[in-house]
Amino acid sequence: MDIEMSLSGNASFAQSRRERGAVLVVALIFLLLLTLLSIGASSHSLLQQRMAGGLRNAQQAEMGAEAALRGAEWRLWSASAASFAMRCGSTVLTDCYLSDPSVGAAEAVRVFRTSVGWVAGYGTEYGASNGGVDFTRPRSDEETASLAQNPRYLIEDLGPELPADTGPQRESGASGPGSVGYVSTSRHMYRITARSTGGNANTVRVLESTFSAKAD
Repeated sequence: MDIEMSLSGNASFAQSRRERGAVLVVALIFLLLLTLLSIGASSHSLLQQRMAGGLRNAQQAEMGAEAALRGAEWRLWSASAASFAMRCGSTVLTDCYLSDPSVGAAEAVRVFRTSVGWVAGYGTEYGASNGGVDFTRPRSDEETASLAQNPRYLIEDLGPELPADTGPQRESGASGPGSVGYVSTSRHMYRITARSTGGNANTVRVLESTFSAKAD
């Protein structure tokens, strides 16, 4: 009788240990699954954060280039409205380049328009000293966005306005006195190229526009 009770007790104890071992294995498996899910969710969150940061940088760079572009256009318009001499090399446009298709673009123009990364030392900085603001510093406690570099722009004088289809990138598209084929000798077409970084200097946007203004 005692032997039977002892055997029964040993069997129950062994079964209880096996059950506890199985529960421990199942708990470890669930813990591993929860860990993997947590790591996946964290990685997904970091990826979304980086994507949002990249999009924000791209938008900042585009807005900076747009601001510099409009600032250069305003500079041309206000100078022409005041009847200043607008030829490249004049006292008003000392930082302008004269485009000559027969010779090709100047080295500064080529570098500024085609470089992949940020270009320093070419063009005109659009900052606090040149019609804009210091874009590299937040303007107030509420406006925390800032750019890695102040935007820059470069102006090219493409020459007199020409009728459509008569010259590369110089068409005015507007009719003048007389008839079709009218050429304005007092108005020139200017190409403006603007570059800007985002909050990160590795993000760069380049925008261009053509602008007609009185040259003489």
